[in-house]
Amino acid sequence: MVYRVIGLMSGSSLDGLDIAFVEFHEQAGAWSYEVKATECYAYSPEWVERLKMATTLNALDYQLLHTAYGHYTGQLVNAFIEEYSLDYQVQLIASHGHTTFHVPGQKMTAQLGDGAAIAAVTGINVVSDLRAMDVALGGNGAPIVPIGEKLLLKDYPLFLNIGGIANVSCNLSNNYIAFDVCPANRVLNMLANKAGKAYDEGGQIAAGGTVQQEVLNMLNSLEYYRLPGPKSLANDFGTDVVYPLVAGSRFGVKDTWIQDSLRTYVEHIAMQVKNALSGSVELRATNGEQDQQPAKLLVTGGGAHNTFLIERLSALLQEINIEVVVPDKKLVDFKEAIIMGLIGVLRWREENNVLASVTGSRRDSIGGAVWIGQEA
Repeated sequence: MVYRVIGLMSGSSLDGLDIAFVEFHEQAGAWSYEVKATECYAYSPEWVERLKMATTLNALDYQLLHTAYGHYTGQLVNAFIEEYSLDYQVQLIASHGHTTFHVPGQKMTAQLGDGAAIAAVTGINVVSDLRAMDVALGGNGAPIVPIGEKLLLKDYPLFLNIGGIANVSCNLSNNYIAFDVCPANRVLNMLANKAGKAYDEGGQIAAGGTVQQEVLNMLNSLEYYRLPGPKSLANDFGTDVVYPLVAGSRFGVKDTWIQDSLRTYVEHIAMQVKNALSGSVELRATNGEQDQQPAKLLVTGGGAHNTFLIERLSALLQEINIEVVVPDKKLVDFKEAIIMGLIGVLRWREENNVLASVTGSRRDSIGGAVWIGQEA
């Protein structure tokens, strides 16, 4: 079977809407894919502010934003279809939406972007609300991408996505585990904003700073890092807990505090990723694999372009026999949008698309609401 699908992803870093048009092939349970077109439509300053402030709105205004963002998303999809001459080629749209509230402990998660609005604007069938079923079943609703890693990227045992939040997946000896590690680009970008930059390109500012050990110790001692997986993070852990610890310290020399804060936070990310993956090393050893070649870690997401962060990750992970691999730019930037497309296809086929082993749910599930956009 062949499925031609658009996958949509909006991350917590608020850089824009990632769109990937992908052709998926399924034969006797084996999946392959080909990326036909990709684009990231940057959010305007107005939309960045609206999404950033979504959790402060009253119930009516939040629902109005949910609807407005759905219509806006549909308009961007239409622009993408026109730009790449895809008329009448797209069979399905799978939209992750933009996460706002995420409280799995109370069986609730919310993503902006009304699927009905997307279907109405595009005239194409849509799958949305991809995390809701897993959360209702007692899961964390995250990470959600491991199903795609398992079916599409079988050559790698380890995965790291560095977006607004960094998360890892480990597929060793058929024991699949995954969880959110720590806030990443969202905090790095907020710090870079203090220097008048949208982000720290290549990690150049961080590379000129000095690690402030006292602040690093405070960050590493946060309770979340002691919790066992499966576990997931809400965006406000980075914005309301982590960022004030770093930005509020004003440590070191006054003129270099931004460089020092970025350098310290890069080290924090690298250390927490190493800690998170240490369990995979133990698992390899248990299965007699400790003398094998280094396990390959596929790194994707915007943070994969942060050269200095990748250097620090490579140095620390080399100590535990893990090799960092940064793939081609399309997979780096659009892996999550690609996998959202696959999740939508699995939903359409009424097959499990969320793995309980990584979310902590009581069972695997078929997640997603279906909206019929095409006319009968």
